[in-house]
Amino acid sequence: MFGKNKKESFIVYTAGAAVLKEIARPVTVVSDEIRQLASDMLKAMRVFNGIGLAAPQYGKSLRMVVFDVPAENSTGTPGEEYLLPKMPLTVINPEIVARSEQLIKREEGCLSVPDIFAPVTRPATVVFRAQTLDGEFFEFECGGLLGRCIQHELDHLDGFLFTDRLAPEDERVIRGDLNRLKSIGQSCNYRRISKK
Repeated sequence: MFGKNKKESFIVYTAGAAVLKEIARPVTVVSDEIRQLASDMLKAMRVFNGIGLAAPQYGKSLRMVVFDVPAENSTGTPGEEYLLPKMPLTVINPEIVARSEQLIKREEGCLSVPDIFAPVTRPATVVFRAQTLDGEFFEFECGGLLGRCIQHELDHLDGFLFTDRLAPEDERVIRGDLNRLKSIGQSCNYRRISKK
């Protein structure tokens, strides 16, 4: 038993979990507990190979998101130029304050909806406002993969999954798989667990 590293457990809640349908509460104080939660969320996001994770997916109904969007996906918007070099990034109380009229349809997946992918139509760019754990406030226009990831993750803070945003014909294609995921999820309290 001596000399062996204890494995950590990481959990992501899946479709069907009540916490994913709640409107998350604002973070009022950046405490040691919030910093630890951010660290745990970043580890979980990496363990499950994600580029974003919202606190409700980790079982905490708080307005907090971690991102690790690859820099090579930049389309050159001011937010991408500023934020991508800072990845991984934790933000609290993030909000979208404006959306472009131009729409783009692109396939999405989600750590809370594993192995299911479908095309989602979203604004091409958004104006994103948030605060870092160190108290820095920022507001930038974001596009590309970052802009889409922001929209996807902030949906989690308001109780939406990407599957709630699908056109009816696209929802029909994945309906059986989604129902199976929810049925299987009941047996494990809607949790994916990974030990590292």
